[in-house]
Amino acid sequence: MAFLDITQLGAIGDNRTDNTEIIAQAINQCAENGGGTVFVPSGNYLTGPIVLKSNITLYLEAGATITFSDEFDRYQPVKTRWSGYECYGYSPLIYGDNLTNVAIKGEGSFDGQGKAWWLINRQLRVDSKAYSSKTTEKIAQLNQNFMEPIETNLVEWDSQFLRPPLLQLMNSKHVTIEGVTLKNSPFWNTHLVYCDHVTVHNVTFENPADTPNGDGFDIDSCTNVRVGDCHFAVGDDCLVIKSGINEDGRRVGKPTENVVVTNCTMHHGHGGIVLGSEMSGGIQNVTISNCTFIGTDRGVRIKTNRERGGYVKNILVNNIYMEDVFCPIAINSFYRHGVNENDPTVNSPEAQPITEKTPEIEHIQISHITARNCRAAAGFIYGLPERPINDISISHSTIEMTMDPNEEGGEPDMVQEELIMVGAGIFGKYISNLDIHHVRVETRQGTGLQIEDSQHVNIDHFTMRKQHDSSPAVILKRVEHKNVEGYASQMANKNYLQIDEQSNLLKQDL
Repeated sequence: MAFLDITQLGAIGDNRTDNTEIIAQAINQCAENGGGTVFVPSGNYLTGPIVLKSNITLYLEAGATITFSDEFDRYQPVKTRWSGYECYGYSPLIYGDNLTNVAIKGEGSFDGQGKAWWLINRQLRVDSKAYSSKTTEKIAQLNQNFMEPIETNLVEWDSQFLRPPLLQLMNSKHVTIEGVTLKNSPFWNTHLVYCDHVTVHNVTFENPADTPNGDGFDIDSCTNVRVGDCHFAVGDDCLVIKSGINEDGRRVGKPTENVVVTNCTMHHGHGGIVLGSEMSGGIQNVTISNCTFIGTDRGVRIKTNRERGGYVKNILVNNIYMEDVFCPIAINSFYRHGVNENDPTVNSPEAQPITEKTPEIEHIQISHITARNCRAAAGFIYGLPERPINDISISHSTIEMTMDPNEEGGEPDMVQEELIMVGAGIFGKYISNLDIHHVRVETRQGTGLQIEDSQHVNIDHFTMRKQHDSSPAVILKRVEHKNVEGYASQMANKNYLQIDEQSNLLKQDL
Protein backbone atom coordinates (compact mmCIF):
# COMPACT_ATOMS: atom_id res chain seq x y z
CA MET A 1 0.00 0.00 0.00
CA ALA A 2 1.29 3.45 -0.90
CA PHE A 3 1.81 6.35 1.51
CA LEU A 4 2.03 9.76 -0.11
CA ASP A 5 2.65 13.05 1.68
CA ILE A 6 1.17 15.70 -0.59
CA THR A 7 4.02 18.10 0.20
CA GLN A 8 6.44 15.58 -1.36
CA LEU A 9 4.56 16.17 -4.61
CA GLY A 10 4.82 19.95 -4.24
CA ALA A 11 1.74 20.92 -2.23
CA ILE A 12 2.12 24.16 -0.28
CA GLY A 13 -0.01 24.86 2.80
CA ASP A 14 0.02 28.67 2.65
CA ASN A 15 -3.74 29.12 1.99
CA ARG A 16 -2.87 30.82 -1.33
CA THR A 17 -1.37 28.16 -3.59
CA ASP A 18 -3.90 26.07 -5.52
CA ASN A 19 -3.20 22.42 -4.67
CA THR A 20 -6.05 20.83 -6.65
CA GLU A 21 -3.90 18.99 -9.20
CA ILE A 22 -1.39 17.78 -6.63
CA ILE A 23 -4.08 16.31 -4.34
CA ALA A 24 -5.66 14.60 -7.35
CA GLN A 25 -2.25 13.28 -8.39
CA ALA A 26 -1.66 11.80 -4.92
CA ILE A 27 -5.07 10.09 -4.90
CA ASN A 28 -4.57 8.69 -8.40
CA GLN A 29 -1.07 7.40 -7.66
CA CYS A 30 -2.28 5.60 -4.56
CA ALA A 31 -5.20 4.10 -6.45
CA GLU A 32 -2.92 2.90 -9.25
CA ASN A 33 -0.79 1.10 -6.66
CA GLY A 34 -3.76 -0.77 -5.21
CA GLY A 35 -4.63 1.85 -2.61
CA GLY A 36 -3.00 3.60 0.30
CA THR A 37 -2.93 6.78 2.36
CA VAL A 38 -2.81 10.34 1.09
CA PHE A 39 -1.27 12.27 3.98
CA VAL A 40 -1.89 15.98 4.54
CA PRO A 41 0.56 17.49 7.05
CA SER A 42 -0.01 20.62 9.13
CA GLY A 43 -0.78 23.69 7.03
CA ASN A 44 -3.69 25.32 5.20
CA TYR A 45 -4.12 23.87 1.72
CA LEU A 46 -6.33 25.65 -0.79
CA THR A 47 -7.99 23.41 -3.36
CA GLY A 48 -10.87 22.91 -5.74
CA PRO A 49 -12.99 19.74 -5.79
CA ILE A 50 -11.52 16.49 -4.47
CA VAL A 51 -12.62 13.21 -6.07
CA LEU A 52 -11.93 10.13 -3.94
CA LYS A 53 -11.24 6.61 -5.18
CA SER A 54 -11.52 3.10 -3.79
CA ASN A 55 -9.04 1.78 -1.24
CA ILE A 56 -7.89 5.30 -0.36
CA THR A 57 -7.51 6.89 3.08
CA LEU A 58 -7.31 10.68 3.09
CA TYR A 59 -5.56 11.53 6.37
CA LEU A 60 -5.29 15.04 7.82
CA GLU A 61 -2.65 15.59 10.47
CA ALA A 62 -3.44 17.77 13.51
CA GLY A 63 -3.09 21.37 12.38
CA ALA A 64 -3.95 20.56 8.75
CA THR A 65 -6.83 22.35 7.04
CA ILE A 66 -8.07 21.79 3.51
CA THR A 67 -9.87 24.95 2.40
CA PHE A 68 -12.05 24.83 -0.70
CA SER A 69 -12.18 27.54 -3.33
CA ASP A 70 -15.45 29.46 -3.45
CA GLU A 71 -15.29 29.88 -7.24
CA PHE A 72 -18.58 28.19 -8.07
CA ASP A 73 -17.77 27.20 -11.64
CA ARG A 74 -14.92 24.96 -10.52
CA TYR A 75 -17.54 22.49 -9.25
CA GLN A 76 -18.89 21.16 -12.52
CA PRO A 77 -22.19 19.24 -12.49
CA VAL A 78 -22.41 15.63 -11.38
CA LYS A 79 -25.32 13.28 -10.86
CA THR A 80 -26.42 13.56 -7.26
CA ARG A 81 -29.42 13.39 -4.97
CA TRP A 82 -30.40 16.91 -4.02
CA SER A 83 -32.95 17.45 -1.26
CA GLY A 84 -34.42 14.04 -1.98
CA TYR A 85 -34.46 14.17 -5.81
CA GLU A 86 -32.08 12.37 -8.14
CA CYS A 87 -30.78 15.09 -10.44
CA TYR A 88 -27.68 16.99 -11.48
CA GLY A 89 -26.15 19.69 -9.31
CA TYR A 90 -22.86 21.32 -8.49
CA SER A 91 -20.19 18.76 -7.68
CA PRO A 92 -19.75 18.19 -3.94
CA LEU A 93 -16.48 19.62 -2.67
CA ILE A 94 -15.35 16.13 -1.66
CA TYR A 95 -17.02 13.53 -3.86
CA GLY A 96 -16.94 9.82 -4.55
CA ASP A 97 -19.22 7.39 -6.39
CA ASN A 98 -19.19 3.58 -6.52
CA LEU A 99 -16.30 3.25 -4.10
CA THR A 100 -15.17 0.43 -1.83
CA ASN A 101 -12.99 0.83 1.26
CA VAL A 102 -12.74 4.60 1.42
CA ALA A 103 -11.78 6.52 4.55
CA ILE A 104 -11.33 10.10 5.71
CA LYS A 105 -9.40 10.27 8.95
CA GLY A 106 -7.22 12.42 11.14
CA GLU A 107 -7.33 15.40 13.45
CA GLY A 108 -7.49 18.16 10.82
CA SER A 109 -10.31 20.18 9.25
CA PHE A 110 -12.14 20.65 5.97
CA ASP A 111 -13.42 24.21 5.42
CA GLY A 112 -16.05 24.58 2.69
CA GLN A 113 -15.95 28.40 2.67
CA GLY A 114 -19.70 28.40 2.31
CA LYS A 115 -20.27 32.12 2.89
CA ALA A 116 -20.25 33.03 -0.81
CA TRP A 117 -22.72 30.24 -1.57
CA TRP A 118 -25.02 31.32 1.27
CA LEU A 119 -25.03 34.92 0.02
CA ILE A 120 -26.30 33.90 -3.44
CA ASN A 121 -28.92 31.61 -1.90
CA ARG A 122 -30.28 34.48 0.21
CA GLN A 123 -30.42 36.72 -2.82
CA LEU A 124 -32.32 34.06 -4.78
CA ARG A 125 -34.90 33.80 -2.03
CA VAL A 126 -35.75 37.43 -2.73
CA ASP A 127 -35.34 37.29 -6.53
CA SER A 128 -35.14 33.90 -8.28
CA LYS A 129 -33.27 35.56 -11.18
CA ALA A 130 -30.62 37.19 -9.02
CA TYR A 131 -27.92 34.76 -10.16
CA SER A 132 -27.19 32.82 -13.34
CA SER A 133 -24.03 31.35 -14.84
CA LYS A 134 -22.87 28.93 -17.50
CA THR A 135 -22.79 26.23 -14.82
CA THR A 136 -26.37 26.78 -13.66
CA GLU A 137 -27.43 26.81 -17.31
CA LYS A 138 -25.62 23.50 -17.80
CA ILE A 139 -27.30 22.05 -14.69
CA ALA A 140 -30.69 23.19 -15.98
CA GLN A 141 -30.06 21.56 -19.36
CA LEU A 142 -28.90 18.31 -17.81
CA ASN A 143 -31.93 18.18 -15.54
CA GLN A 144 -34.29 18.97 -18.39
CA ASN A 145 -32.96 15.96 -20.28
CA PHE A 146 -32.72 13.74 -17.22
CA MET A 147 -35.88 14.19 -15.22
CA GLU A 148 -39.49 15.25 -15.27
CA PRO A 149 -40.29 18.78 -14.06
CA ILE A 150 -40.51 18.98 -10.28
CA GLU A 151 -43.37 20.65 -8.46
CA THR A 152 -41.79 22.00 -5.29
CA ASN A 153 -41.63 25.17 -3.22
CA LEU A 154 -37.82 24.94 -3.10
CA VAL A 155 -36.55 28.23 -4.52
CA GLU A 156 -33.41 26.55 -5.86
CA TRP A 157 -35.30 24.81 -8.66
CA ASP A 158 -36.10 28.11 -10.37
CA SER A 159 -32.44 29.14 -10.57
CA GLN A 160 -30.87 25.64 -10.61
CA PHE A 161 -28.31 27.01 -8.15
CA LEU A 162 -28.15 23.60 -6.51
CA ARG A 163 -25.46 24.15 -3.89
CA PRO A 164 -23.19 21.20 -3.14
CA PRO A 165 -22.55 19.38 0.12
CA LEU A 166 -19.09 19.68 1.59
CA LEU A 167 -18.76 15.87 1.49
CA GLN A 168 -20.88 13.44 -0.48
CA LEU A 169 -20.29 9.75 -1.14
CA MET A 170 -22.72 7.74 -3.27
CA ASN A 171 -23.17 4.00 -3.91
CA SER A 172 -20.18 3.17 -1.73
CA LYS A 173 -19.34 0.33 0.66
CA HIS A 174 -17.15 0.17 3.74
CA VAL A 175 -16.96 3.90 4.40
CA THR A 176 -15.14 5.34 7.41
CA ILE A 177 -15.06 8.97 8.56
CA GLU A 178 -13.14 9.49 11.76
CA GLY A 179 -11.64 12.28 13.84
CA VAL A 180 -11.89 15.19 11.41
CA THR A 181 -13.84 18.47 11.52
CA LEU A 182 -16.09 19.39 8.60
CA LYS A 183 -17.28 23.01 8.61
CA ASN A 184 -18.80 25.87 6.61
CA SER A 185 -20.52 23.73 3.99
CA PRO A 186 -22.26 25.43 1.02
CA PHE A 187 -25.33 23.22 1.57
CA TRP A 188 -25.66 20.10 3.72
CA ASN A 189 -22.39 19.38 5.46
CA THR A 190 -21.94 15.61 4.99
CA HIS A 191 -24.28 13.55 2.82
CA LEU A 192 -24.04 9.79 2.29
CA VAL A 193 -26.34 8.32 -0.38
CA TYR A 194 -26.95 4.61 -1.15
CA CYS A 195 -23.99 3.58 1.04
CA ASP A 196 -23.54 0.37 3.01
CA HIS A 197 -21.42 -0.47 6.07
CA VAL A 198 -20.61 3.03 7.26
CA THR A 199 -18.71 4.03 10.39
CA VAL A 200 -18.61 7.68 11.50
CA HIS A 201 -16.70 8.24 14.73
CA ASN A 202 -15.45 11.24 16.68
CA VAL A 203 -16.31 13.69 13.89
CA THR A 204 -17.20 17.37 14.44
CA PHE A 205 -19.80 18.93 12.14
CA GLU A 206 -19.86 22.75 12.29
CA ASN A 207 -21.85 25.42 10.49
CA PRO A 208 -22.90 28.89 11.66
CA ALA A 209 -26.35 28.97 13.23
CA ASP A 210 -27.78 30.98 10.30
CA THR A 211 -26.44 28.71 7.53
CA PRO A 212 -29.25 28.09 5.00
CA ASN A 213 -29.96 24.34 4.80
CA GLY A 214 -26.82 23.76 6.84
CA ASP A 215 -27.56 20.21 8.05
CA GLY A 216 -24.76 18.40 9.85
CA PHE A 217 -24.89 14.77 8.69
CA ASP A 218 -27.53 13.36 6.32
CA ILE A 219 -27.84 9.57 6.06
CA ASP A 220 -29.82 9.00 2.87
CA SER A 221 -31.00 5.53 1.74
CA CYS A 222 -28.05 3.88 3.51
CA THR A 223 -27.78 0.60 5.39
CA ASN A 224 -25.75 -0.62 8.35
CA VAL A 225 -24.59 2.74 9.66
CA ARG A 226 -22.85 3.36 13.00
CA VAL A 227 -22.42 6.91 14.30
CA GLY A 228 -20.70 7.51 17.61
CA ASP A 229 -18.98 10.13 19.74
CA CYS A 230 -19.67 12.98 17.29
CA HIS A 231 -20.34 16.67 17.96
CA PHE A 232 -22.79 18.86 16.04
CA ALA A 233 -23.24 22.64 16.00
CA VAL A 234 -24.97 23.55 12.75
CA GLY A 235 -27.45 25.82 10.98
CA ASP A 236 -30.22 23.30 10.34
CA ASP A 237 -30.88 19.75 11.54
CA CYS A 238 -27.92 18.07 13.25
CA LEU A 239 -28.17 14.42 12.27
CA VAL A 240 -30.79 13.54 9.68
CA ILE A 241 -32.07 10.22 8.36
CA LYS A 242 -33.68 10.33 4.90
CA SER A 243 -34.62 8.11 1.94
CA GLY A 244 -35.81 10.28 -0.97
CA ILE A 245 -38.85 12.43 -1.55
CA ASN A 246 -42.32 11.75 -2.92
CA GLU A 247 -42.67 9.89 -6.24
CA ASP A 248 -38.93 9.99 -6.94
CA GLY A 249 -38.09 8.50 -3.56
CA ARG A 250 -40.69 5.77 -4.00
CA ARG A 251 -39.36 5.04 -7.49
CA VAL A 252 -35.83 4.49 -6.17
CA GLY A 253 -37.26 2.54 -3.24
CA LYS A 254 -34.10 2.30 -1.13
CA PRO A 255 -34.76 2.56 2.62
CA THR A 256 -32.40 3.71 5.29
CA GLU A 257 -32.16 0.86 7.76
CA ASN A 258 -30.07 -0.58 10.56
CA VAL A 259 -28.69 2.66 11.99
CA VAL A 260 -27.13 3.15 15.42
CA VAL A 261 -26.43 6.63 16.84
CA THR A 262 -24.78 6.86 20.25
CA ASN A 263 -22.79 9.16 22.53
CA CYS A 264 -23.26 12.30 20.43
CA THR A 265 -23.66 15.94 21.46
CA MET A 266 -25.82 18.44 19.59
CA HIS A 267 -25.10 22.03 20.56
CA HIS A 268 -27.43 23.96 18.29
CA GLY A 269 -29.54 23.22 15.23
CA HIS A 270 -33.17 23.00 14.11
CA GLY A 271 -33.39 19.39 15.27
CA GLY A 272 -31.14 17.12 17.30
CA ILE A 273 -31.89 13.89 15.46
CA VAL A 274 -34.46 14.09 12.66
CA LEU A 275 -36.12 11.42 10.55
CA GLY A 276 -37.56 12.86 7.32
CA SER A 277 -39.19 14.68 5.91
CA GLU A 278 -37.69 13.03 2.82
CA MET A 279 -38.49 9.44 3.82
CA SER A 280 -40.41 8.07 0.82
CA GLY A 281 -38.12 5.06 0.44
CA GLY A 282 -38.69 4.09 4.06
CA ILE A 283 -36.76 4.29 7.34
CA GLN A 284 -36.54 1.38 9.76
CA ASN A 285 -34.51 -0.19 12.56
CA VAL A 286 -32.92 2.90 14.11
CA THR A 287 -31.48 3.08 17.63
CA ILE A 288 -30.57 6.43 19.22
CA SER A 289 -29.00 6.44 22.68
CA ASN A 290 -26.85 8.32 25.19
CA CYS A 291 -26.94 11.71 23.49
CA THR A 292 -27.11 15.31 24.74
CA PHE A 293 -29.03 18.09 22.97
CA ILE A 294 -28.39 21.67 24.07
CA GLY A 295 -30.27 24.54 22.43
CA THR A 296 -31.70 22.64 19.46
CA ASP A 297 -35.17 23.69 18.29
CA ARG A 298 -36.53 20.15 18.39
CA GLY A 299 -34.98 17.17 20.08
CA VAL A 300 -36.07 13.91 18.46
CA ARG A 301 -38.19 14.69 15.41
CA ILE A 302 -40.06 12.60 12.84
CA LYS A 303 -41.71 14.55 10.02
CA THR A 304 -43.65 13.55 6.93
CA ASN A 305 -46.84 14.43 5.01
CA ARG A 306 -49.48 13.11 2.63
CA GLU A 307 -47.24 13.31 -0.44
CA ARG A 308 -44.35 11.28 0.94
CA GLY A 309 -45.67 7.74 1.24
CA GLY A 310 -43.07 5.37 2.67
CA TYR A 311 -42.73 4.48 6.33
CA VAL A 312 -40.85 5.19 9.55
CA LYS A 313 -40.87 2.22 11.88
CA ASN A 314 -38.95 0.34 14.55
CA ILE A 315 -37.34 3.38 16.17
CA LEU A 316 -35.79 3.11 19.64
CA VAL A 317 -34.75 6.28 21.53
CA ASN A 318 -33.34 6.13 25.04
CA ASN A 319 -31.07 7.91 27.52
CA ILE A 320 -31.23 11.43 26.08
CA TYR A 321 -30.60 14.67 27.99
CA MET A 322 -32.01 17.90 26.54
CA GLU A 323 -31.76 21.49 27.69
CA ASP A 324 -33.16 24.74 26.25
CA VAL A 325 -34.87 22.95 23.37
CA PHE A 326 -38.07 24.20 21.79
CA CYS A 327 -39.95 20.89 21.68
CA PRO A 328 -38.15 17.71 22.84
CA ILE A 329 -40.37 15.16 21.05
CA ALA A 330 -42.05 16.01 17.73
CA ILE A 331 -43.70 13.37 15.53
CA ASN A 332 -45.70 14.92 12.73
CA SER A 333 -47.53 13.42 9.73
CA PHE A 334 -48.84 16.84 8.68
CA TYR A 335 -45.49 18.56 7.98
CA ARG A 336 -46.54 21.42 5.77
CA HIS A 337 -43.31 22.21 3.89
CA GLY A 338 -42.38 20.70 0.55
CA VAL A 339 -45.94 19.89 -0.48
CA ASN A 340 -47.94 20.75 -3.58
CA GLU A 341 -49.79 23.83 -2.41
CA ASN A 342 -52.23 23.50 -5.32
CA ASP A 343 -53.59 20.23 -3.92
CA PRO A 344 -56.19 21.05 -1.23
CA THR A 345 -56.27 17.46 0.06
CA VAL A 346 -52.65 17.48 1.24
CA ASN A 347 -53.32 19.59 4.31
CA SER A 348 -57.03 18.86 4.71
CA PRO A 349 -58.09 18.07 8.30
CA GLU A 350 -60.55 15.52 6.89
CA ALA A 351 -59.61 11.87 6.37
CA GLN A 352 -58.43 11.09 2.83
CA PRO A 353 -58.32 7.81 0.90
CA ILE A 354 -55.19 5.78 1.63
CA THR A 355 -52.88 5.61 -1.40
CA GLU A 356 -49.19 5.06 -2.13
CA LYS A 357 -48.73 8.68 -0.97
CA THR A 358 -50.00 7.98 2.55
CA PRO A 359 -47.06 7.75 4.98
CA GLU A 360 -46.89 5.28 7.85
CA ILE A 361 -45.30 5.84 11.27
CA GLU A 362 -45.29 2.96 13.74
CA HIS A 363 -43.40 1.14 16.50
CA ILE A 364 -41.71 4.10 18.20
CA GLN A 365 -40.23 3.50 21.67
CA ILE A 366 -38.97 6.53 23.63
CA SER A 367 -37.60 6.13 27.15
CA HIS A 368 -35.42 7.76 29.78
CA ILE A 369 -35.63 11.29 28.39
CA THR A 370 -34.72 14.18 30.65
CA ALA A 371 -35.50 17.61 29.22
CA ARG A 372 -35.30 20.93 31.04
CA ASN A 373 -36.27 24.52 30.25
CA CYS A 374 -38.22 23.60 27.11
CA ARG A 375 -40.08 26.46 25.48
CA ALA A 376 -43.06 25.42 23.33
CA ALA A 377 -44.49 21.98 24.17
CA ALA A 378 -43.23 18.94 26.03
CA GLY A 379 -44.24 16.74 23.12
CA PHE A 380 -46.18 16.97 19.87
CA ILE A 381 -47.51 13.79 18.25
CA TYR A 382 -49.81 14.36 15.28
CA GLY A 383 -50.87 11.57 12.93
CA LEU A 384 -53.27 11.52 10.00
CA PRO A 385 -56.98 10.85 10.52
CA GLU A 386 -56.87 8.13 7.86
CA ARG A 387 -53.64 6.62 9.20
CA PRO A 388 -52.90 7.35 12.85
CA ILE A 389 -49.42 6.99 14.27
CA ASN A 390 -49.40 3.41 15.55
CA ASP A 391 -47.73 1.86 18.59
CA ILE A 392 -45.82 4.59 20.35
CA SER A 393 -44.49 4.44 23.90
CA ILE A 394 -43.02 7.18 26.10
CA SER A 395 -41.71 5.92 29.42
CA HIS A 396 -39.53 6.81 32.42
CA SER A 397 -39.09 10.40 31.28
CA THR A 398 -39.17 13.88 32.80
CA ILE A 399 -39.86 17.01 30.79
CA GLU A 400 -39.83 20.42 32.45
CA MET A 401 -41.05 23.47 30.56
CA THR A 402 -39.73 26.98 30.99
CA MET A 403 -41.23 29.11 33.74
CA ASP A 404 -40.07 32.33 32.09
CA PRO A 405 -43.16 34.60 31.93
CA ASN A 406 -41.67 36.41 28.93
CA GLU A 407 -41.29 33.31 26.78
CA GLU A 408 -43.49 33.66 23.68
CA GLY A 409 -43.26 30.05 22.52
CA GLY A 410 -44.26 29.15 18.96
CA GLU A 411 -45.08 26.13 16.81
CA PRO A 412 -43.91 22.87 18.38
CA ASP A 413 -43.86 21.55 14.81
CA MET A 414 -45.04 22.77 11.41
CA VAL A 415 -48.51 21.32 10.86
CA GLN A 416 -51.24 22.19 8.40
CA GLU A 417 -52.60 24.85 10.71
CA GLU A 418 -50.50 27.14 12.83
CA LEU A 419 -50.54 25.92 16.42
CA ILE A 420 -48.78 28.20 18.88
CA MET A 421 -47.89 26.75 22.27
CA VAL A 422 -46.00 28.26 25.20
CA GLY A 423 -44.65 26.12 28.03
CA ALA A 424 -47.33 23.52 27.30
CA GLY A 425 -47.48 19.77 27.94
CA ILE A 426 -47.65 16.79 25.60
CA PHE A 427 -50.26 17.07 22.85
CA GLY A 428 -51.32 14.10 20.73
CA LYS A 429 -53.88 13.63 17.98
CA TYR A 430 -54.67 10.72 15.64
CA ILE A 431 -52.77 8.01 17.51
CA SER A 432 -53.49 4.30 17.86
CA ASN A 433 -51.91 2.28 20.68
CA LEU A 434 -50.24 4.91 22.85
CA ASP A 435 -48.52 3.99 26.12
CA ILE A 436 -47.47 6.67 28.63
CA HIS A 437 -45.62 5.03 31.52
CA HIS A 438 -43.95 6.79 34.47
CA VAL A 439 -43.74 10.19 32.80
CA ARG A 440 -43.60 13.52 34.62
CA VAL A 441 -44.31 16.80 32.84
CA GLU A 442 -44.13 20.27 34.37
CA THR A 443 -45.81 23.00 32.36
CA ARG A 444 -45.71 26.75 32.64
CA GLN A 445 -49.45 26.73 32.17
CA GLY A 446 -52.24 24.35 31.33
CA THR A 447 -52.54 20.58 31.22
CA GLY A 448 -49.66 18.10 31.16
CA LEU A 449 -51.07 15.57 28.67
CA GLN A 450 -53.83 16.06 26.13
CA ILE A 451 -54.83 13.32 23.67
CA GLU A 452 -57.51 13.77 21.02
CA ASP A 453 -59.18 11.59 18.37
CA SER A 454 -57.21 8.48 19.29
CA GLN A 455 -57.74 4.90 20.40
CA HIS A 456 -56.17 2.31 22.68
CA VAL A 457 -54.50 4.80 25.03
CA ASN A 458 -52.86 3.49 28.20
CA ILE A 459 -51.65 5.99 30.80
CA ASP A 460 -49.79 4.65 33.82
CA HIS A 461 -48.30 6.94 36.49
CA PHE A 462 -48.37 10.20 34.59
CA THR A 463 -47.64 12.98 37.09
CA MET A 464 -47.34 16.73 37.52
CA ARG A 465 -45.92 18.15 40.71
CA LYS A 466 -47.71 21.42 40.15
CA GLN A 467 -51.04 21.83 38.39
CA HIS A 468 -52.14 25.26 37.28
CA ASP A 469 -55.43 26.83 38.32
CA SER A 470 -58.26 24.52 37.32
CA SER A 471 -56.35 22.77 34.52
CA PRO A 472 -56.43 18.96 34.78
CA ALA A 473 -53.25 16.94 34.51
CA VAL A 474 -54.75 14.77 31.74
CA ILE A 475 -57.36 15.59 29.10
CA LEU A 476 -58.79 12.90 26.81
CA LYS A 477 -61.02 14.03 23.95
CA ARG A 478 -62.78 11.52 21.73
CA VAL A 479 -60.51 8.68 22.84
CA GLU A 480 -61.75 5.12 22.39
CA HIS A 481 -60.53 2.27 24.61
CA LYS A 482 -58.47 3.94 27.27
CA ASN A 483 -56.97 2.96 30.57
CA VAL A 484 -55.68 5.40 33.20
CA GLU A 485 -53.89 4.06 36.28
CA GLY A 486 -51.56 5.08 39.04
CA TYR A 487 -53.05 8.39 40.10
CA ALA A 488 -54.76 7.32 43.33
CA SER A 489 -52.63 9.69 45.40
CA GLN A 490 -53.92 12.58 43.33
CA MET A 491 -57.61 11.66 43.50
CA ALA A 492 -58.12 14.42 46.04
CA ASN A 493 -57.52 16.74 43.12
CA LYS A 494 -60.76 16.41 41.19
CA ASN A 495 -59.13 17.92 38.14
CA TYR A 496 -56.57 15.21 37.54
CA LEU A 497 -58.49 13.60 34.65
CA GLN A 498 -60.96 15.22 32.25
CA ILE A 499 -62.81 13.24 29.62
CA ASP A 500 -64.47 15.06 26.76
CA GLU A 501 -68.28 14.66 26.80
CA GLN A 502 -68.25 13.80 23.10
CA SER A 503 -66.54 10.52 23.89
CA ASN A 504 -68.82 7.47 23.73
CA LEU A 505 -66.72 5.52 26.21
CA LEU A 506 -68.38 3.98 29.22
CA LYS A 507 -67.19 4.89 32.70
CA GLN A 508 -66.14 1.31 33.39
CA ASP A 509 -63.54 1.57 30.62
CA LEU A 510 -61.45 3.35 33.23
